[in-house]
Amino acid sequence: MSRRVLGKVAALLALCVACASVTAAPAEARARRDSVITTPLSITGYGFGHGHGMSQYGAKGAAEQGLTYRQIVGFYYPGTTWGTATGSVRVLITADTTRAVAVLPRAGLSAERVDGTRRWNLDRPRLGAKRWRIVPEPGGRSRIDYLAHGWHALRRASGDLQFSAGGAPISLLLPGGATVAYRGVLRSASPHPGGLDRDTVNVVSLESYLKGVVPREMPALWSPQAVRAQAVAARTYAAFERADQHGYYQLCDTSACQVYGGYSGEYPASNEAVTATTGQILTYAGEPAFTQFSASNGGASMAGGMPYLVSKPDPYDTAASPYRGWKVSVAPAAVERMWPRIGRLTAVAVTRSTHNAPGGGYVSSVAITGTTGSVNVSGDAFRSFAGLRSSWFAITLPNGATTPSPTPSTVSP
Repeated sequence: MSRRVLGKVAALLALCVACASVTAAPAEARARRDSVITTPLSITGYGFGHGHGMSQYGAKGAAEQGLTYRQIVGFYYPGTTWGTATGSVRVLITADTTRAVAVLPRAGLSAERVDGTRRWNLDRPRLGAKRWRIVPEPGGRSRIDYLAHGWHALRRASGDLQFSAGGAPISLLLPGGATVAYRGVLRSASPHPGGLDRDTVNVVSLESYLKGVVPREMPALWSPQAVRAQAVAARTYAAFERADQHGYYQLCDTSACQVYGGYSGEYPASNEAVTATTGQILTYAGEPAFTQFSASNGGASMAGGMPYLVSKPDPYDTAASPYRGWKVSVAPAAVERMWPRIGRLTAVAVTRSTHNAPGGGYVSSVAITGTTGSVNVSGDAFRSFAGLRSSWFAITLPNGATTPSPTPSTVSP
């Protein structure tokens, strides 16, 4: 074959390849458009919370089956040993967002320097005070004011000050007019020495702190053995955090730490659980254990970063928890707004965690694919986006296909 003929053949082949390429691109684009998901994703799941450590509904189920609080915490934190903890904790009161710490008058009320070198008696009925407050002043100083036909300054002092009443509850005034009573002292604490910023910190004994925590974390009228298990877990958690924090506060009062309601949040039945377990904590290698807990693990715990936060089936949660088979719908448009690089949503797939009990369903990552790209996000990130109760979930696509997710029945021992 001549070079001229060979040249013509080569040119013709190149043209065919180019034509194929041109026609393939629109076909691929049409396929992507045809697979766009337009109906809501149906998500089902199990559990409520991170799934590490003790399941609170599991503790309830175990207590109803006759386990003692020591057996309950032994099941959820294997390998730990018993120890004791005493002393006090410093708790940040997040609802008080003002610089001043304002309280109601009461018998025995006093103000004092944090270092204890000076104290002023505020139990003065003749003044007719309706409010007392500690206000920051420039240069790291503080002022004590009282309200009686207007605010009046009583004393000025250097350093941070705090209110106390001999351990009796003190009513803290919050923005908006609500009051919450706290045992211990209410401190006007400086996050940055010498500045005008102040945070309200409740310095309180560990046992009094627990009385304000336990009924906020678990219903006080649940089985006494379950509530005692909660008291031990919460006390141990507080001791762990206290050992690790050395700033002006050690714990907060929200679910980011443990929910704490002060004296106003106490309840007789949960107070009894705290008293019955006074000072008891769990330790590992001689230190307080990191006793995480959540409402429900859905039937299988999730391994944490500690040797005693293990992954295993939980028959007690399976029997007691109401957080089984919850459902949530998520609009494709919401996914597209959250991750715009994907374009229009075409597919979603999940990857299960390898650090999970046999048959457990916690999601480690979610692959999200669209017409213009894809993203891979963690199971926790997708949970937060979709407002899911836990990261144990499955996603049903419009064609009826469901990302694999075992049910609690498959994880029972």
